Amino acid sequence: MEFDANVHRCTLVIDQQLPAGLAMNAASVIGISFGKLIGNLVGPDMCSQDGFIYPGVIYAPLPVLLAEGNYLRELQQISGTDPEIFSMPFSALAQSCKTYDEYGERIATAHSEQIELVAMGLIGPKKKITRLTGNLKLYR
Repeated sequence: MEFDANVHRCTLVIDQQLPAGLAMNAASVIGISFGKLIGNLVGPDMCSQDGFIYPGVIYAPLPVLLAEGNYLRELQQISGTDPEIFSMPFSALAQSCKTYDEYGERIATAHSEQIELVAMGLIGPKKKITRLTGNLKLYR
Protein backbone atom coordinates (compact mmCIF):
# COMPACT_ATOMS: atom_id res chain seq x y z
CA MET A 1 0.00 0.00 0.00
CA GLU A 2 1.14 3.52 -0.78
CA PHE A 3 -0.06 6.12 1.73
CA ASP A 4 -1.58 9.37 0.46
CA ALA A 5 -2.45 11.83 3.24
CA ASN A 6 -5.09 13.41 0.98
CA VAL A 7 -6.94 10.12 0.60
CA HIS A 8 -6.02 7.92 3.56
CA ARG A 9 -6.40 8.00 7.31
CA CYS A 10 -4.17 6.18 9.74
CA THR A 11 -5.22 5.34 13.29
CA LEU A 12 -4.39 3.08 16.22
CA VAL A 13 -7.06 1.46 18.37
CA ILE A 14 -6.01 0.17 21.80
CA ASP A 15 -7.97 -2.08 24.17
CA GLN A 16 -9.19 0.28 26.89
CA GLN A 17 -8.40 -2.35 29.56
CA LEU A 18 -4.71 -2.49 28.63
CA PRO A 19 -2.41 -0.87 31.23
CA ALA A 20 -0.60 2.28 30.03
CA GLY A 21 2.83 0.65 29.63
CA LEU A 22 1.46 -2.21 27.54
CA ALA A 23 -0.64 0.26 25.52
CA MET A 24 2.49 2.30 24.71
CA ASN A 25 4.27 -0.90 23.72
CA ALA A 26 1.42 -1.95 21.42
CA ALA A 27 1.26 1.49 19.77
CA SER A 28 5.03 1.50 19.27
CA VAL A 29 5.12 -1.95 17.70
CA ILE A 30 2.29 -1.13 15.30
CA GLY A 31 3.92 2.20 14.41
CA ILE A 32 7.24 0.52 13.61
CA SER A 33 5.49 -2.08 11.47
CA PHE A 34 3.50 0.60 9.64
CA GLY A 35 6.70 2.49 8.90
CA LYS A 36 8.25 -0.65 7.44
CA LEU A 37 5.26 -1.86 5.43
CA ILE A 38 3.48 1.26 4.16
CA GLY A 39 5.14 3.30 1.44
CA ASN A 40 5.11 7.09 1.67
CA LEU A 41 3.84 7.06 5.27
CA VAL A 42 6.91 8.85 6.64
CA GLY A 43 8.07 12.16 5.22
CA PRO A 44 11.62 13.28 4.52
CA ASP A 45 14.00 14.54 7.17
CA MET A 46 13.71 18.23 8.04
CA CYS A 47 16.39 20.72 9.02
CA SER A 48 16.05 23.43 11.67
CA GLN A 49 17.29 26.97 11.10
CA ASP A 50 20.49 26.15 12.98
CA GLY A 51 21.19 23.02 10.90
CA PHE A 52 19.96 20.28 13.23
CA ILE A 53 18.41 17.37 11.29
CA TYR A 54 15.04 16.07 12.49
CA PRO A 55 14.09 12.65 11.08
CA GLY A 56 10.93 12.48 8.98
CA VAL A 57 7.63 11.84 10.73
CA ILE A 58 4.28 10.55 9.55
CA TYR A 59 2.57 12.71 6.91
CA ALA A 60 -0.82 12.73 8.65
CA PRO A 61 -2.19 12.84 12.20
CA LEU A 62 -2.09 9.49 13.99
CA PRO A 63 -4.88 9.38 16.57
CA VAL A 64 -4.65 6.73 19.26
CA LEU A 65 -8.14 5.62 20.24
CA LEU A 66 -9.68 3.34 22.87
CA ALA A 67 -12.13 0.49 22.33
CA GLU A 68 -13.50 -2.62 24.00
CA GLY A 69 -11.42 -5.70 23.26
CA ASN A 70 -14.24 -7.39 21.33
CA TYR A 71 -14.41 -4.40 18.96
CA LEU A 72 -10.79 -5.05 18.00
CA ARG A 73 -11.84 -8.50 16.77
CA GLU A 74 -14.67 -6.88 14.81
CA LEU A 75 -12.22 -4.43 13.23
CA GLN A 76 -10.00 -7.35 12.27
CA GLN A 77 -12.89 -9.14 10.58
CA ILE A 78 -14.11 -6.04 8.72
CA SER A 79 -10.65 -5.00 7.54
CA GLY A 80 -9.87 -8.57 6.49
CA THR A 81 -12.68 -8.46 3.93
CA ASP A 82 -11.96 -4.96 2.60
CA PRO A 83 -8.98 -4.75 0.23
CA GLU A 84 -8.80 -0.96 0.66
CA ILE A 85 -8.06 -1.23 4.39
CA PHE A 86 -4.64 -2.27 5.66
CA SER A 87 -4.78 -3.59 9.20
CA MET A 88 -2.06 -4.41 11.68
CA PRO A 89 -3.46 -6.53 14.54
CA PHE A 90 -1.36 -6.83 17.69
CA SER A 91 -2.00 -9.60 20.17
CA ALA A 92 -1.53 -10.30 23.85
CA LEU A 93 0.33 -13.40 22.68
CA ALA A 94 2.93 -11.29 20.85
CA GLN A 95 3.21 -8.98 23.81
CA SER A 96 3.90 -11.88 26.18
CA CYS A 97 6.82 -13.35 24.21
CA LYS A 98 10.44 -12.64 25.11
CA THR A 99 11.85 -13.37 21.63
CA TYR A 100 10.62 -13.31 18.05
CA ASP A 101 11.36 -17.03 17.78
CA GLU A 102 9.09 -17.70 20.76
CA TYR A 103 6.38 -15.61 19.11
CA GLY A 104 6.70 -17.59 15.89
CA GLU A 105 6.46 -20.91 17.71
CA ARG A 106 3.46 -19.89 19.82
CA ILE A 107 1.45 -18.24 17.08
CA ALA A 108 1.97 -21.20 14.75
CA THR A 109 0.12 -23.43 17.23
CA ALA A 110 -2.71 -21.00 18.02
CA HIS A 111 -6.01 -20.61 16.17
CA SER A 112 -6.79 -16.98 15.36
CA GLU A 113 -10.11 -17.12 17.22
CA GLN A 114 -8.19 -17.85 20.43
CA ILE A 115 -5.67 -15.05 19.95
CA GLU A 116 -6.63 -12.07 22.10
CA LEU A 117 -6.12 -8.75 20.33
CA VAL A 118 -4.90 -5.80 22.40
CA ALA A 119 -4.49 -3.24 19.61
CA MET A 120 -5.17 -2.67 15.94
CA GLY A 121 -3.64 -0.30 13.45
CA LEU A 122 -5.76 0.76 10.48
CA ILE A 123 -4.93 2.60 7.28
CA GLY A 124 -7.42 3.17 4.52
CA PRO A 125 -9.75 5.61 2.81
CA LYS A 126 -10.68 8.44 5.18
CA LYS A 127 -14.44 7.78 5.07
CA LYS A 128 -14.05 4.07 5.78
CA ILE A 129 -11.65 4.53 8.68
CA THR A 130 -13.81 7.32 10.15
CA ARG A 131 -16.89 5.10 9.87
CA LEU A 132 -15.09 2.38 11.85
CA THR A 133 -13.42 4.59 14.46
CA GLY A 134 -15.26 7.92 14.56
CA ASN A 135 -17.22 7.09 17.71
CA LEU A 136 -14.19 5.90 19.73
CA LYS A 137 -12.64 7.93 22.53
CA LEU A 138 -9.18 9.42 22.20
CA TYR A 139 -6.51 7.80 24.40
CA ARG A 140 -5.44 10.36 26.99
